[in-house]
Amino acid sequence: MLPGSRSVLRTRTNDPRTRMKKVAVFGAGRIGRIHATNLAALSGVQLAYVCDAMPQAAADLAQTLGAAAVDIDTVLADRSVDAVAICSPTTTHSDLIARSAAAGKHIFCEKPVDLSVPRAEAVAQTVAQAGVGCMIGFQRRFDPTFNEARTRMDKGEIGTPEMLVITSRDPGAPPVEYIKQSGGIFRDMLIHDFDVFRWILCADGDEAAWLSATGSVLTNPAVGEAGDFDCTAVTIRTRKGRLCQINTTRRAAYGYDQRFEVLGSQGMLQCGNHAPSQVQQWDANGIKADKPEAFFLQRYAAAYRLEIEHFFDCLQAGKPFKTTVHDGVQAQKLADAATQSATTGQPISL
Repeated sequence: MLPGSRSVLRTRTNDPRTRMKKVAVFGAGRIGRIHATNLAALSGVQLAYVCDAMPQAAADLAQTLGAAAVDIDTVLADRSVDAVAICSPTTTHSDLIARSAAAGKHIFCEKPVDLSVPRAEAVAQTVAQAGVGCMIGFQRRFDPTFNEARTRMDKGEIGTPEMLVITSRDPGAPPVEYIKQSGGIFRDMLIHDFDVFRWILCADGDEAAWLSATGSVLTNPAVGEAGDFDCTAVTIRTRKGRLCQINTTRRAAYGYDQRFEVLGSQGMLQCGNHAPSQVQQWDANGIKADKPEAFFLQRYAAAYRLEIEHFFDCLQAGKPFKTTVHDGVQAQKLADAATQSATTGQPISL
């Protein structure tokens, strides 16, 4: 059964792997609500518990979705819970992964694994020793548009991939208080782009060999005062000599700008923005079209649903995840290298 198929959740009911899966969500904030809502609607899955450091937030979400609001210790002690979805703040991820693995729970965790590469590597080892599944939430791999490009690339429609250009621009910066604890733009925002780089340009096992990054503060002086950049440019060269360029800003006046193009030996694949509608108005005054989707919640709504389906489909079928804890560690290494390069002004050999 192919990943993404939900029929395994409805058939072969005599197979113990296909029984109803019981799951808990850690974190009732913005991303936690998205995943919890998708889980509650997923066939073959029971959303049993919601946990949050703010009990009222957990209670409100749990009541809406027919779950119970409990503490994390209760979840980990409940042997009937098969899996957890970690959607809590970044600083809690590695600890919750380790505790969940020790309790024998399969794990879906939002990016990143940890802001520290050594801690991320240590928790990856913990997961391996526990023998549980751990998928990291790089949802862009599940975006239908981006995934179609990867599918066509795999079919050889553009020959051998050689260059990748990624444009990733937010409509506005998050609060400065968030930026101060985010780990910096490379670890917080570009972590997704580093994963897309590996997914698209390193699909055959290639990896980054050299990286150069620079950054500026152009949208808000307070971002610089917090020790971060709000605009960046990154160049990566792989072991096989392939090239990637990533341009990023925290402010795009026209909306959430998410595009990439991959150039191959026989052609190019382009992935453009999504808009609320594809209607264009042509008249004597010019051509009008909708701006791109407002932000990631709208742009990646389908991707969030598809990735959580993929997580449980793989558990049911015993197949590997598209995004593993190893992918999380590798993306974090690139984020660290970019931070070092932008800070020192020197390229980094990997």
